[in-house]
Amino acid sequence: MMTYKGYTASIEVDLEAGILFGRVLDIKDVVTFKAKNVDEGYEEFKTSVDEYLDFCEELGQEPDKPFSGKLPFRTTSENHRKIFIAAKKTGKSINYWMDEVLSDAANKVINV
Repeated sequence: MMTYKGYTASIEVDLEAGILFGRVLDIKDVVTFKAKNVDEGYEEFKTSVDEYLDFCEELGQEPDKPFSGKLPFRTTSENHRKIFIAAKKTGKSINYWMDEVLSDAANKVINV
C-alpha cells in the first residue's frame, strides 16, 4: 500500500508483462499506473494522482475523495451499552474510544 495526498494505492506484479501495476483504491474514478520497479511505482502513483487532480480541475469537477472520516456504525443495544461503559471507564467519549480501539486493531492487521 502507498499513500499520497490522502489517496491510497495497491500495487501488484504482472509476471506475464514483467511490470508492476497499481490502482488507486476507494474512489469511484479509475486511476491506474504501471512501473518497472517499486521506486518507479511510487513516483508513477504520485504522478497519476496529480494528473487526476489536474484533469478534474480542468473539467471543473470535484475529484472523488477517499474516506470522509465519518463511519456509520450499527450494533446491538447490549454492545452499545458495553461500548459506552468501556469508553467512560477510560475517560473518553464513545467516538474517541472507538477510534482508538479500531485503529489499534487495524494497525495490528495491516502490520502483520
